[in-house]
Amino acid sequence: MKTNYRHSALKTSIVAASIGLAFSAQAQGENQGAQETEVIEITGSRILREGAVSPSPVTVISGEQLTNSGALNIGEALNNLPQLANTYNLSNSGRYIGTAGLNILDLRGMGTSRTLVLVNGKRHVSSSAGQSSVDTNTIPSSWIEKVEVITGGASAVYGSDAVTGVVNFILKKNVEGLDVSATAGTAESSGYTNQKINFSYGSNFDNDKGNAAISIEYSGQDKMDALENPWTATAFRNMPNQNQPADQLNNPAFPDKIYTENASYYAINEQGVFAAANGYLTNSFNEDGTLKRLNIGDNYDFTTCADCDNINLYKYSEIQPKFDRVNVNAKVNYDITDDHRFYSEAKFAKTSSTKQGQPSFFFFNPLNSIKRTNPYLSDDVAQVMDDNGVSSIMLNRFNNDLGRRIEDVERTTLRAVAGIEGYVLEDWKYDLSFNHGQTKTDRTNHNSLIMDNYFNAIDAVEDVDGNIVCADATAQANGCLPLNIMGSGHADEATLNYLRTSLLGTSTIKQTVISGSVSNADLYELPAGYLSFATGFEYRKEQSEQTEPEGAAGTFFNSLGEDKGQFNVKEAFVEFSVPVLADEMFAEELSIDAAARIAKYSTTGTSTSWKLGLNWTVSDEFRLRATKSAAIRAPNISELFGAPSETYFSVDDPCKSSELAFLDDPTTRAANCLALGVSPSFNSNYDDATLQGTNSGNREVQPEESRSLTIGAVITPDSIDNLAITLDYWDIELEDAIDSINAQTILDRCVDSESGINNQYCSLITRDSNSEIIGIQNSVLNVAGQRARGIDFEVSHKADLFGGKLNSSLIATYMIERKDYPFQQDKTTFDNLRGTDGNGQIQANFNLNYEYEDYFASTSTRYIDSVSLYTDQELALNANPSDLVGYDTYITTDVTFGYKFESGVKATVGIDNFFNQPLPFGTNGTTEGSGDYDNIGRFFYTTVSYSF
Repeated sequence: MKTNYRHSALKTSIVAASIGLAFSAQAQGENQGAQETEVIEITGSRILREGAVSPSPVTVISGEQLTNSGALNIGEALNNLPQLANTYNLSNSGRYIGTAGLNILDLRGMGTSRTLVLVNGKRHVSSSAGQSSVDTNTIPSSWIEKVEVITGGASAVYGSDAVTGVVNFILKKNVEGLDVSATAGTAESSGYTNQKINFSYGSNFDNDKGNAAISIEYSGQDKMDALENPWTATAFRNMPNQNQPADQLNNPAFPDKIYTENASYYAINEQGVFAAANGYLTNSFNEDGTLKRLNIGDNYDFTTCADCDNINLYKYSEIQPKFDRVNVNAKVNYDITDDHRFYSEAKFAKTSSTKQGQPSFFFFNPLNSIKRTNPYLSDDVAQVMDDNGVSSIMLNRFNNDLGRRIEDVERTTLRAVAGIEGYVLEDWKYDLSFNHGQTKTDRTNHNSLIMDNYFNAIDAVEDVDGNIVCADATAQANGCLPLNIMGSGHADEATLNYLRTSLLGTSTIKQTVISGSVSNADLYELPAGYLSFATGFEYRKEQSEQTEPEGAAGTFFNSLGEDKGQFNVKEAFVEFSVPVLADEMFAEELSIDAAARIAKYSTTGTSTSWKLGLNWTVSDEFRLRATKSAAIRAPNISELFGAPSETYFSVDDPCKSSELAFLDDPTTRAANCLALGVSPSFNSNYDDATLQGTNSGNREVQPEESRSLTIGAVITPDSIDNLAITLDYWDIELEDAIDSINAQTILDRCVDSESGINNQYCSLITRDSNSEIIGIQNSVLNVAGQRARGIDFEVSHKADLFGGKLNSSLIATYMIERKDYPFQQDKTTFDNLRGTDGNGQIQANFNLNYEYEDYFASTSTRYIDSVSLYTDQELALNANPSDLVGYDTYITTDVTFGYKFESGVKATVGIDNFFNQPLPFGTNGTTEGSGDYDNIGRFFYTTVSYSF
């Protein structure tokens, strides 16, 4: 196929191909003065551009660097970039039902749904029901040529979801020859291992007019429990500070709580804990059900003594899930003529992950009680009950003998792309394509306790023949088998089958895209150069359906809604690049870029987005660039059509008389509570209660909008060859953000409204005839706002050293501002997230790569600034919540060494976390923010590859 070339005498436009590079190898040979430079398309623009001069800041990572580590997939490696938050990686992906194993990118930490992931500039089907998020496990790592990351709004070029930016995986166009590799690794301090196998083969045909290729990849890892790693094996808890003076409650030197080692729960265990008459939970059972007195130390609030009876809940924590991935890809390109090429891609990707969690449990639930008439009672326990005059005992118990809850998630993704591209009328490049993808997910939740069966089973009696049976005759007739929960291990297989069930939930996601574009880099010659132009259209249809099994309700499993919905969108865009000045003093080149996009959604109507940029080459050593844009994100299917899903909220009822007494002026709240039918004397028996409620979508929700600004400079000094420095300021502000409201806020805003109870909040609350809150409905609304500002800094350099070649690079981000506004109309109330967990104020990567003859070595060092576990607003309310208020500065280094044999074999030995940097004190690396930290430890791996 014809490749279009243009000439340039501007050194900056050539060296700029290294701008934003994570690794400066790509800058080699481009700092040699005027030369022919291929016209290419770079992420953030549809216009073919010379050399890769970007109108917006773009970070480029080579595919080789992404795969040159012990990371199991490319998402794990890519998440190390300072611009990306570790919202979903393997260690923290199991935080929610059905999410285990997902690896989803999140630019600036502003939400995975606001980062658009593309493959070869085209959309990719999601892997999460109702969402637009792409699982990077579905992308073939062996074919990645490079990954381009652009931050800031890009909706004008790519459409919805590009609110915070775009990550574009660019695959190799032609694959020739055989490439195979195998990697095996093991952790130093645990039994954790992983494996990767890649096979790729491609060949030209029909006199090199066509190219066909196939790749097959497998990767997998073992699970790792918290107790396997010495960093996460010891139980810690925030305990009340017994030495806090009464007059020092607000003094940071005397924290309210102490983060204490070996401080575990005594009030619940796997045999059952109960109180008699004194209210103290000092009674338990031996395994056979006989009485056991608990040793809980001198403080009834917690236990820290070495020989105290307690349970280490980390035994139920999994810090790495079992995970397997198979990815099969095929592609065919064929040059129909010199100017027209047909291309096609097909993929099959399957991932399987298993997450093990806690068993079912009951904690201060009066239904989990044993009556005095229960025949399983041992004599000594019965005597305690008689001595204290109680007819039943309530048990706090982990039902470990009934099985830990296990979730198996299997995702299968199919995707096909077909298109034709080329040139017409010499300079007009066109691309017309069809893209269809589907992801099917099967989620099986094992060992889900059937609540009615369980409560019938523990209510045991003796029949007239002396047999122990279920007390309820109807339950007996329906197969009820009695269960002894005093002690452990009493249930046989038949009883377990009666008590437990497996729940199968499924989802199917479909995406269909038809798109076309034309561009001309030489549309019209102006005094300063050629006017460039691009335009195109896109039709996209998104469908998602999620079903839950019958019988999920009534089990120890939150009942999820059965989401089902679809939408389509028709879009058109136009983009210009206008040269303004050329070869002038202080303006070797000055151009303006502009783009606009209009989209018509079947759900929310018409939306527009736009972009305006400036490129100013002051000299061959210095260039300025700026972009201002407005981006939109239409609500996804779950935000629009999400059915109510069961959840639980911890709240205080603001209408309680005790709550009203705290207010300086309770007039408004008292009047509204009375209008709701709540008596002024109402005072519930609970405080900080856990109430049942629902989360749901909202068909009235509208698109959210963002405004972004980037201002940057590119420096390529003549005095130092092969050096490129970029500095970019970025500012992203999100308005009308789609978000849900805190349940306590719903309650407070309902009764604190000056206009009375006819507001959107009161309609979300249900009370019973006794005025007790029995339900809260929480649906998404366009109420929130976010703002993030910072500076990205990148340096890349290449030099000859000791007869070899050294590449070095530094990528760093300094966060200036990161705020979340629960209610965007009230800018005085916000959470300042800068410098908090997952939002380090400074993050950086420093990389060195050295090659000498057939030897090669590399190091990669990652830096994360110290962070706080509390926002400034939280510390303003309580300056001394704990002696653990943050995580220290975190630095890890990975190293690789290798040799290339003449036969085509390459051997690599690598060590991730070379210095065995432990997790920050106080985390196991499985939360949204702490996913930044390595919870595996020093990890050795070997890769053997062969290319022919």
